[in-house]
Amino acid sequence: MADFSTTLSIAASGMQAQASRMRFTSENIANADTPGYHRKLVSFRAAHANDGTVEASRVRLDRAPLAEIYDPAHPLANDQGNYSGSNVDLLIEIADAREASRSYEANLKVFDQVRQMSTSLLDLLRR
Repeated sequence: MADFSTTLSIAASGMQAQASRMRFTSENIANADTPGYHRKLVSFRAAHANDGTVEASRVRLDRAPLAEIYDPAHPLANDQGNYSGSNVDLLIEIADAREASRSYEANLKVFDQVRQMSTSLLDLLRR
């Protein structure tokens, strides 16, 4: 039963990490048109040594240059009519969101399989 609970912990930590990743991806998509917005990046690290669980690490800001947008009517435009947009690429964010979703589903499938296995084992032991 300890292996079951360990596997459940690993799958649950993976789901939490992917949910965090999805939250930051959603923030990036929501702020794609916000002037001066830097894309947020999240990576994973081991939550505890040797137990297999993961967690999202500190959020980093993408240091890629901001897009220069020409719009002389914009209130933030400089003398040349340019202002700094965001460095969010919607295609990359959508791909990241899809990957996070698929990873979440994979962890959920593992969680459900282990739950079914432990339920079947308990049913066998009751007989």
